[in-house]
Amino acid sequence: MACGNLAHGFAACQPEDKASLKSMLRNNIAIITSYNDMLSAHQPYEHYPEIIRKALHEANAVGQVAGGVPAMCDGVTQGQDGMELSLLSREVIAMSAAVGLSHNMFDGALFLGVCDKIVPGLTMAALSFGHLPAVFVPSGPMASGLPNKEKVRIRQLYAEGKVDRMALLESEAASYHAPGTCTFYGTANTNQMVVEFMGMQLPGSSFVHPDSPLRDALTAAAARQVTRMTGNGNEWMPIGKMIDEKVVVNGIV
Repeated sequence: MACGNLAHGFAACQPEDKASLKSMLRNNIAIITSYNDMLSAHQPYEHYPEIIRKALHEANAVGQVAGGVPAMCDGVTQGQDGMELSLLSREVIAMSAAVGLSHNMFDGALFLGVCDKIVPGLTMAALSFGHLPAVFVPSGPMASGLPNKEKVRIRQLYAEGKVDRMALLESEAASYHAPGTCTFYGTANTNQMVVEFMGMQLPGSSFVHPDSPLRDALTAAAARQVTRMTGNGNEWMPIGKMIDEKVVVNGIV
């Protein structure tokens, strides 16, 4: 990379990181994030870059947020006009992540995303840059709320006209009540499981609650793992080499 390009790429970095990138001797890890603070599954990602950068520094590496991608929730848009953008958003996510990675300053990438359109879109982007090691980092599930049977009961009462809209809303809000993926085995949780089975995510990391010490430890461990998978590490494994037809079948089955 030409000096002018490189200088643009680290102009906003802290002095220590800038010196590391000037030397070109330390890994630079891209962070692609689907953070927003509207959706429960993606709100936990707000502080992930800070955790990741700290872990990367300890591993003698640098981390940069290379780009953000949109994330939408069918739970919000079902029955609304916005649902028409649901599947399209997967392609937008793939392209948005690719734009971030296109700066070509990176030795590996961490993908912060969960749920159905987001994980497939990020996977498409990761495979488009198959020469880079990649690790996916989940946000974890929401703690259990109102039991499903009780939620169904309130919905039935509302359908029968026996409770009002506020009672229904209180029931729904007690079911979906905190940060994390939805409290049922829908596509938000199954997508986390699929990438874990495919080896793209740390084993056992899918179902640890957000904002817990173990979740933060797993996030830091993911950062350290991707550095080991780079050309400067001892476990070189770009995602284009890691993902083959057997891995895909393993995830599906």
